Amino acid sequence: MIVGTAGHIDHGKSALVRALTGVDPDRLKEEKARGVTIDLGFAYLPRPDGAVMGFVDVPGHERFVRNMLAGASGIDLVLLVVAADDGPMPQTREHLAIVDLLGVRNGLVAMTKCDLADAARRRVVEDEIRAMLRGAALGEAEVLPVSVVTGEGLDDLLARLDVALSAQEARKENGRFRLAVDRCFTLAGAGTVVTGAVRDGAVRVGDSVVVSPSGLSARVRAIHAQNRAADIGRPGERCALNLAGPGVTKDAIARGDVVCAPELHAPTARIDVELKLLAGEPRPLSAWTPVRLHHGAAEIAGRVVPLEGEGLRPGETGRVQLVLERPIAAIALDRFVLRDTSGSRTIGGGRILDLRAPARKRRSPERVLQLDALSEADDAAALGSLLAAPPFAVDAAAFFRDRNVGPSDAETVMAQLGLVQLPGRSAAALAAETWASFTADVAAKLAAHHEANPDLQGVGAERLRLSVQPRLPAPVFLAAIAALQRRGEVGVEGAWIRLPGHAARLAPADEALWARVAPLLGGDARFRPPRVRDLADALGATEADVRRTLKLLCRLGRVDEIAHDHFFLRETTAELVTAATDVARTEEGVLTAARFRDRLDNGRKVAIQILEFLDRHGVTIRRGDERRINRHRVDLFRRSDVTGEEAA
Repeated sequence: MIVGTAGHIDHGKSALVRALTGVDPDRLKEEKARGVTIDLGFAYLPRPDGAVMGFVDVPGHERFVRNMLAGASGIDLVLLVVAADDGPMPQTREHLAIVDLLGVRNGLVAMTKCDLADAARRRVVEDEIRAMLRGAALGEAEVLPVSVVTGEGLDDLLARLDVALSAQEARKENGRFRLAVDRCFTLAGAGTVVTGAVRDGAVRVGDSVVVSPSGLSARVRAIHAQNRAADIGRPGERCALNLAGPGVTKDAIARGDVVCAPELHAPTARIDVELKLLAGEPRPLSAWTPVRLHHGAAEIAGRVVPLEGEGLRPGETGRVQLVLERPIAAIALDRFVLRDTSGSRTIGGGRILDLRAPARKRRSPERVLQLDALSEADDAAALGSLLAAPPFAVDAAAFFRDRNVGPSDAETVMAQLGLVQLPGRSAAALAAETWASFTADVAAKLAAHHEANPDLQGVGAERLRLSVQPRLPAPVFLAAIAALQRRGEVGVEGAWIRLPGHAARLAPADEALWARVAPLLGGDARFRPPRVRDLADALGATEADVRRTLKLLCRLGRVDEIAHDHFFLRETTAELVTAATDVARTEEGVLTAARFRDRLDNGRKVAIQILEFLDRHGVTIRRGDERRINRHRVDLFRRSDVTGEEAA
């Protein structure tokens, strides 16, 4: 168990820890000289049953609240210290608010310096403490009078701490390991050492870890857990990890970094949160208000974007987006605290809902439903609700990673919800009901299209996606079509999707003519193929027959009519799109006719006709004499199937 002190400066926090443990938590020379705690201090108390109680002593001065926050994030029980001669003071109240915002629910109140107060004064201070605690998470905490001078109450306080230690349930190790770094130093003969509280999971000697958000890889050489050499570090323990690896130095790791399992490394600089604005704030929290985010041991500048109304009023709880100055390593549902930019006061705090917050459409009805789902603490309930909201698909691996759900628990949730996992890079999961509706509507839409257009090979992928309900995001839609293709429920040819029994064919005479025309459209002359008149002359056929056959082949997706009576093979059209994309990439996104002509080694007239064809089909977007590639349409004439398989 980790016990953290809290309270006003000079109320005896460090002296109390020293009296309980025999260890002076003030480790800095300046602290000992001034008699004031400046940074975090640590002490450990072995108990008769073999357990070890860890203490984190935090500074009480208002100038060092940032250091207090770095130590308060990993504690199991708060020991709120109030001096009997002073009573509750400003930092007492601020520390209590911080503890409340961080979600610490277990605590005791030590009324120190009781040797300086008579019985009447003690009653007055206890009443003041009770009034201060009213409505807080520690509202029912015991108030214990103590004195480090006379020893009064120390045994009673220690007994209460032992009861809390024995009552504390062992934290589960199902999640992956992470530790919030509050110190990093070099130890002679060992190398780089980091310390902090283990938040989740377990770490063992020899494990590979990542320092996030920097991404520095390291290996755990040795572990000290609760001030003892150990082979494993567990949640609820303060650990010192001796790290080794290329680039692992004292200067490469800082307070606020997180040492974690490699699978958890996914830093973010934009998060959606649930925020409580303290009632004592002088004004509402409006758009783009600058703040300081305290998460774990990290402190990062950011700005607030309200997601509801014009802003958040004092005393209210609402959803906001935090746009951060630099990325952080966090887990969904982590607690945090916000302070003003000067660091003079705490303004609020809450919990993280989404680590992958969008920059656009953050107030849309769909987004509101998503945040409603993500606010659920239960993983199965959250995932189930998320899959019931648009876009009806979730990257399950990312969901479980962001909430630090271990592999076995993730499998249990997936099985409990009966989810359908799609193949491919999308890694998307769908609810069984969504999958059933989707597959039925795909079949119905394709059947209706084939009935109305028997001579067409199928429906374009994007057109089908926009018509099918539920409408899935493009990558998820293609993964779903790939799954149906593997099951034999649909056929895919390039960008066209059809039912497996559907086949659009030419009449025998047209097939015979096409067999003679096709070679003339390919080869070295594929970028300037002969026109209908020239083809008819070369083959001894009528222009009408050649034109009619090529028009039919256009509908089948084998050729494209770039200009009047000028047909290109579909494979050539795909090459033209690739060439246009390459030219635009080398010209900072701008596609010009001259550059495109030079790339094809073709005439300007034909180059212009090709570009106008691409304009008509939305592959390029024209503004004056400049064009830009529309990345959403570059696959329109692709040679490979939209599901990733090469077309026959």
